[in-house]
Amino acid sequence: MFHVTDHTMRTDTGRKRTGNEDSAYVRVPLFMIADGMGGAAAGEVASQIVQERFAPGLPDGAASAEQRLAAMIAEANAAIFAAASSNESLAGMGTTCTAAFLGDEDLAIAHVGDSRCYRLRGGVLEQLTDDHSLVGELVRRGQLTEEEAEDHPQRSIITRALGIEPEVPVDHFTVSVQDGDLYLLCSDGLTDMVPDARIAELLQGDAPLVELADGLVSAANVAGGRDNITVVAFRVAEVELGGGAAAQATGTHDAITTAPPSAVQEPDTPPAAPTRQRSGRPVLLATAMILTAVLLLASAGWIATRSVSFVGTNDEGFVTLYKGVPYTLPGLPLYQEQYVSGLPADRIPAGNQRLLTDHELRSQKDAVDLVRQLERGTLDRQS
Repeated sequence: MFHVTDHTMRTDTGRKRTGNEDSAYVRVPLFMIADGMGGAAAGEVASQIVQERFAPGLPDGAASAEQRLAAMIAEANAAIFAAASSNESLAGMGTTCTAAFLGDEDLAIAHVGDSRCYRLRGGVLEQLTDDHSLVGELVRRGQLTEEEAEDHPQRSIITRALGIEPEVPVDHFTVSVQDGDLYLLCSDGLTDMVPDARIAELLQGDAPLVELADGLVSAANVAGGRDNITVVAFRVAEVELGGGAAAQATGTHDAITTAPPSAVQEPDTPPAAPTRQRSGRPVLLATAMILTAVLLLASAGWIATRSVSFVGTNDEGFVTLYKGVPYTLPGLPLYQEQYVSGLPADRIPAGNQRLLTDHELRSQKDAVDLVRQLERGTLDRQS
């Protein structure tokens, strides 16, 4: 059985763009990136629609994981096409999408466009996805070499994207995984700027993935940073079922990004019973009362997670939208990560930092609006 031992997401506007049309979704064991395109803010809208489709996670079903991933992408395509058809300002918008899901023994991948999925195994970098681009097609036909493709002036012309037609063919396949594999999803803001050989060099070593991802983004910007740059990376390891290893694997796959520390304390321990008692009823009654209180708190917490949201930061320092309340009962978090922005918290003006630390409870709409204003830099400076 395999599980994720380290993962990270990093996005940057680059040096030439003023906005970021990339989106990403990371919730172990599901990973996705989307690179939007279109006039005005339409590209951002298209990639965000994909992110929203992935937010509930991979649905259950009898179909294979790769088929379910492909179905999610096809649904996103239909939603983008419908939005573009009904709103003239969004006409022509589209996006790439590359997604991966780690199962117990393999990795399912679904893909449209020229965003890529790589695997680093034994120090060797391999591109697992085919670019749906003009240059990519020429390479597969033998009319261009890989080296010629890297500098081709038309390498940015893609032949397949979400939102352009009512239906889109989705590549999907499954690959075996090995202990120590490193997987990288990235937009062409990285691969147009940094050759594969250099990407392989930057991914070597045992440094935390957040450091390696920073190195990739930095290399793309040093090379010119002509486009938005988004990278999602994760490492996998094999664990034996049974005992602590199985518990570790389950815990990793179910992990929720850490939110603020709990403000809910466990109930006080009842006083020790006297050495001699007439019966065990007082102890049983106290225990029942404590259990009832815990259950009531858990029920209230569950209800709260369905109705309110708050904005904070995840453990990688990115602005994050959470659904629920910022507390944790013993073994039961009352929140879940709903959306990870590509905006690092340290870029928020000092006067607005408290918006990320006070964890004010908001409606879903108000929380989304706040994140969008922070991302676009349109929020008035707070006093």
